[in-house]
Amino acid sequence: MRMMEPLAENVHIAADGSAIEIVNQTKLPGEYVLKRVRTAEEMYDAIQRLEVRGAPAIGIFAAYCMYALAEQMTADNHGHFPHAAGSDEIQAFLDALGKKAAFLRSSRPTAVNLAWALDRMMRTAREKANQITAARAAGAAGNPLVDEPAPAQIAEALGDEAILIQKEDIEMCRKISEHGLSLLKDGDGVLTHCNAGPLATSRYGTAIGPILLAQEKGIHIRAFADETRPLLQGARLTAYELQQAGVDVTLICDNMASIVMKNGWINACFVGCDRVAANGDAANKIGTSGVAILAKHYGIPFYVLGPSSTIDLSCETGADIPIELRDGEEIRSMHYEKPMAPEGVKCFNPAFDVTDHELIAGIITEKGIVRPPFKENLAALFG
Repeated sequence: MRMMEPLAENVHIAADGSAIEIVNQTKLPGEYVLKRVRTAEEMYDAIQRLEVRGAPAIGIFAAYCMYALAEQMTADNHGHFPHAAGSDEIQAFLDALGKKAAFLRSSRPTAVNLAWALDRMMRTAREKANQITAARAAGAAGNPLVDEPAPAQIAEALGDEAILIQKEDIEMCRKISEHGLSLLKDGDGVLTHCNAGPLATSRYGTAIGPILLAQEKGIHIRAFADETRPLLQGARLTAYELQQAGVDVTLICDNMASIVMKNGWINACFVGCDRVAANGDAANKIGTSGVAILAKHYGIPFYVLGPSSTIDLSCETGADIPIELRDGEEIRSMHYEKPMAPEGVKCFNPAFDVTDHELIAGIITEKGIVRPPFKENLAALFG
């Protein structure tokens, strides 16, 4: 077991590899709480309860979860994995890992990064297992693949892959931020919805990454953050991150977006994404499509920013993106001292909506700015 150095503050593996430490986003901005999660059930709850959220951060978290769970499965057995007599230890270990991956995958259905990271980690595990099996079949004496316990080797490979996923995210966010900043000039106003900053990624973020990078470079950008009901990620998280960075940020209620656009204060809209379909339709936090419709009316360019891992070419259109439905209590009573709706009233609480590709001026990824026609251009860049 190696000692791990954190690459970012909001999501990182514990030094001994046995648990993941996250900034509990449900406590911000009032409290800054680092939470340690160890069991698969705690990991599931952290995702489902939005203690860790943001598509890239969920993917990073899931990768570290698979590593930590693999380490736990071997920690008490000197690198081995308990299995039935006469059965194959490697296959038993892979089967157990696969069950844990399937359990974590079920926590939230919309963000493609969760499934993407879990699939990548399972692929890494299988590839390492195949290397070990081939080396042992060849009888390569003195080869670590032969001499060391297979589950421990697979766990170590998962640790390397999780670190790589987070390093890639850091670099991707910087590139996305640079591409986004190329669309802005000093004095511009940018409206954003929900939270797609460092808390949702590793560094910089996606949608507010260009604003943070502009601040670093001495370029003045005025940010307007929708509060983002019902969970208030814009108020609690985006406004917090931008204010902490010294950005000129103004918080508005969701139903105020139209007036700030009409006043001429908005030059562009930057939003994140949880999944982008092959035709350019983009799922993001509920309310995003309304912002896009308003922006279209006022002639304001609307951009979607996200890493290539959110591009799902297997999903033809936004109609194929599963939309998570959440508990109605988030509307009726969450964040209120007492319920603000009649007891028992029916609630419809989708976590996301889908913005039609015709409303999107460009999709900004680490590989550049993709313009319409999205179906052809996304396929050319990511196919």
